[in-house]
Amino acid sequence: MTDFEATEDDGQRELLAHEFERHRSHLRSVAYRMLGSVADADDAVQESWIRLSRSDADGIANLAGWLTTVVARVALDMLRARSARREDYVGTVLPEPIVSIPDNETDPERDALIADSVGLALLVVLDSLSPAERLAFVLHDMFALPFTEIAAIAGTTPAAARQLASRARRRVQGSTPAEDTDLAQQRELVTAFLEASRNGSFDGLVALLHPDAVFRIDAGGRGELAREPIHGADAVAEQVLASGTPMARFARHAIVNGSAGVVVVPEGRLLAVLGFTIADRRIAAIDLIADPEKLARVSLA
Repeated sequence: MTDFEATEDDGQRELLAHEFERHRSHLRSVAYRMLGSVADADDAVQESWIRLSRSDADGIANLAGWLTTVVARVALDMLRARSARREDYVGTVLPEPIVSIPDNETDPERDALIADSVGLALLVVLDSLSPAERLAFVLHDMFALPFTEIAAIAGTTPAAARQLASRARRRVQGSTPAEDTDLAQQRELVTAFLEASRNGSFDGLVALLHPDAVFRIDAGGRGELAREPIHGADAVAEQVLASGTPMARFARHAIVNGSAGVVVVPEGRLLAVLGFTIADRRIAAIDLIADPEKLARVSLA
């Protein structure tokens, strides 16, 4: 290879890398919705770059579509492998949270994910779907991919892909409340929740909770915290007072997956992330993430 050819190859690779970076945020959004993990999403996106760099890029007519298809296939394989590993998991599996501390400088890529993120409650429902159902719902309902393309990824027919999305849609609509989106109002409610927790006020907590509130804990499938979801305002309030009151004084406001949330940081060590789902001015769900592996990937800088 001549120096000219080497220089030309380097230039083409640099151009390809530039084009790939233009699509990175979109690809991360697709992968995070599919996987519920920033780390796994980054792995899927990186795999799409490896496959692109080894392909004949000149023959790709629609680079964004090609990359989305690759990321979706990688994510689908990861979901299928993950399902087989969770049989012995104790408690709820919650997503890896996307956390931002108000007024702190954060990573621009993480900022983009936060701005385009989905709530923990929706991700919990998505995690209950089969891998194929999740693929169909995410790609069609969230990113408007046609069923012909989804069918090719899932290895099925367009009609079957449509049915997968329809089943997933019914599950999502039946399991997720219409959330209040005013961040200031969300934060007022979270502030009141923290105050009631610090004061040990059972009645105060019950007044803030939806009657059908659910409290979910992900402790990594092990340890004393690992338990099944707790349902009902009274039961949730009892759980919060039993284990949360001592930690409430270490709570700091945060943005968790685009909504008002809390990080618990005693002596500078991240102990837990709490996400809140708020509907009709009541707390409909509290998701407490205490899995050390997930917390290790949360940056509070």
